[in-house]
Amino acid sequence: MACRQTNLIGHPDEQTMNPAATASSLRSDIATASPTPGEAKSRVANASLAGALDRHTTVGSLWKTEGARVRCLACGHRCLIGEGRRGVCKVRFNQGGRLRVPFGYVAALQCDPVEKKPFFHLHPGSDAVTFGMMGCDFHCPYCQSWVTSQALRDETSVAPIQGVSPEQLVGAARELDARLVVSSYNEPLITAEWAVAVFEKAREAGLLCAFVSNGNATAEALDFLRPWIVAYKVDLKSFDDKRYRRLGGTLAHVTGTIGLLHERGLWLEVVTLVVPGFNDSDKELRALARFLASVSRDIPWHVTAFHKDYRMTDPPNTQARQLIRAAEIGAEEGLRFVYAGNLPGRVGRWENTYCPGCGGMLIERYGYLVRDYRIRPDGKCSACQALVPGIWPPGGARGVRIGDGTAAYYRRLPRVVRLN
Repeated sequence: MACRQTNLIGHPDEQTMNPAATASSLRSDIATASPTPGEAKSRVANASLAGALDRHTTVGSLWKTEGARVRCLACGHRCLIGEGRRGVCKVRFNQGGRLRVPFGYVAALQCDPVEKKPFFHLHPGSDAVTFGMMGCDFHCPYCQSWVTSQALRDETSVAPIQGVSPEQLVGAARELDARLVVSSYNEPLITAEWAVAVFEKAREAGLLCAFVSNGNATAEALDFLRPWIVAYKVDLKSFDDKRYRRLGGTLAHVTGTIGLLHERGLWLEVVTLVVPGFNDSDKELRALARFLASVSRDIPWHVTAFHKDYRMTDPPNTQARQLIRAAEIGAEEGLRFVYAGNLPGRVGRWENTYCPGCGGMLIERYGYLVRDYRIRPDGKCSACQALVPGIWPPGGARGVRIGDGTAAYYRRLPRVVRLN
């Protein structure tokens, strides 16, 4: 049967859609007797976006034929899609018995610190050219990238797209002295074919590649990505399956992805956005940390602060004391590397990296800024020679941008990427 979301609290069933009928279906998504001029304009813009996205597609790799339909293998929904219909993400569709997938454009593009991803054990102090497309297989009400991620699902989600080649993206990375190329902003699993096309060129140029994802992956998608990426960041949003279903997924798919990534030897870091009243109880945070420690105590766990965004404006913003408590719970459960993020200077020791052997400080941070770095080129502590898990610059401290003060911090903020 076709892929559906049948158990989402507060959301209608997600059904596959006919690309040719996108405009008319969007107009009927919200039944109103007489839409306001603003609503009408928004719907026309969204229908125009659908047409533009459909023109920027190619035949994908992550699918197989099942009878008269195609089975998409890009994400955990594994949509079975009939002719002229769309998957849950709404950007992958069956045309002529073949799955067409997004290709050849970007909707978001920046050069920013690798710490912003966040990766703390992947070439600290380096810049990453980060690109994103449109669409997502989840619909989180607090999404900070909803303008791109909720394309074709929310008619107010309209962002400009720009045609681009992999060579242009790699050229921009080299011009900006970035060491990494990262797929992020929307859910990159549903645009994996385009990401791999970019990563192939990036690897040829000597750049490292990484994925920033909600973790609703399949073994097939991870094996497709594995030759090209060195690191993968997963959002582990909750440890309650009912809450996960509200967001559009299941807990088992995400915890399964974490296990699959660890088995495949990809460097893995995990982020939990701590949302007051949603996932911030000591019991749930402890369950999250205990699960990660059961996979590997060396997985870095980032607990980050929620702020009101998109459709979730009722909970208060997360306070520093709440992040510190979450980090303490992670350490109590045996995780060796726990970080409290996106509140620079307000979370004490939880921005820094400490040696798992002697306990000495190895990386001092302030937000995205690396203030001090004491890991040897071979990845060992400079004091006790204990091995520190991660992917470290081969030049040691010489290969790390180190700075201090306000001016240095602001130099580490995202930069706009201009394509030639």
